[in-house]
Amino acid sequence: MKLTPLGDRVVLKQLEAETTTKSGIVLTTASQEKPQEAEVVAVGPGTEEVKMEVSVGQKVIYSKYAGTEVKLGDDEFIIVKQNDILAVVE
Repeated sequence: MKLTPLGDRVVLKQLEAETTTKSGIVLTTASQEKPQEAEVVAVGPGTEEVKMEVSVGQKVIYSKYAGTEVKLGDDEFIIVKQNDILAVVE
């Protein structure tokens, strides 16, 4: 199955949460914070008012409580509006 976003929406695949800190401390599942970094999987066509500025394959940072979580098979995705994307990670 394939997700094709409409309008100014973007499909993101969330990157894995860090399991250890930079100093080597192992984090339990309860203390791991949901990462806000994701990879762009699909981009909608945009609208007359909104030109799409992200493309498939880019890594982005998005708003903490943005989007709708969707599960297809074993994969989980987040569908957000482009204005919920805060930055592109290069």
